[in-house]
Amino acid sequence: MIADPAVFVREQTRLSPVAFVPEIRLHQADEATALWHLTEATLDQADLPPPFWAFAWAGGQGLARYILDHPETVRGKRVLDFASGSGLVAIAAALAGASDVEAVDIDPFAVASIGLNAAANGVAVSARRVDLIGAALDNCDVLLAGDVFYDRGFAAVLLPWLQRLAAGGMTVIAGDPDRAYAPATGRRDLARYEVPVHPALEDATVKRVNVLQLGFCEAL
Repeated sequence: MIADPAVFVREQTRLSPVAFVPEIRLHQADEATALWHLTEATLDQADLPPPFWAFAWAGGQGLARYILDHPETVRGKRVLDFASGSGLVAIAAALAGASDVEAVDIDPFAVASIGLNAAANGVAVSARRVDLIGAALDNCDVLLAGDVFYDRGFAAVLLPWLQRLAAGGMTVIAGDPDRAYAPATGRRDLARYEVPVHPALEDATVKRVNVLQLGFCEAL
């Protein structure tokens, strides 16, 4: 059993700069499959999610780059990094001057990773293990989500919630590397990047990432 997820994260990763956002360092793994199998074997579980927390995924890299290059997006605002993984986007928001940053994920290893990575970058990020889909989020001004439209079922539940939040006045911005289930309408594209990625994680060494804001009709 893994008594302390933070110890496991430190032992199975190394602290290194993010390829497209070198201002930020993360605890990153070199290989995904071996780490996934090790986690399952150690916990004696065969249904664990992939170790999203151990890598800087394309959508998160693009979104973090955008936030650092456009700090006015989050400066002085309360920010939620949804499905945070490693905490990359949350850290970018904190560095860009957000007044309060919370990062949430359902994976306990992600929560541990977020804490370690925030400390490594000298920023304050509150990490919490929780599923917020459907919540009103009254204490949030900006919701950021990196690479969340990768699964049909998840996107079908997630997107209506994000759209409701945007319709209620919240700024909702996602980083998406042309995943199959990203919204085709009701969005405004803010930026596009060519992001280097780990070849073991993607079908290419570079992915095109769109940074998009939800809550816009086609006429806009």
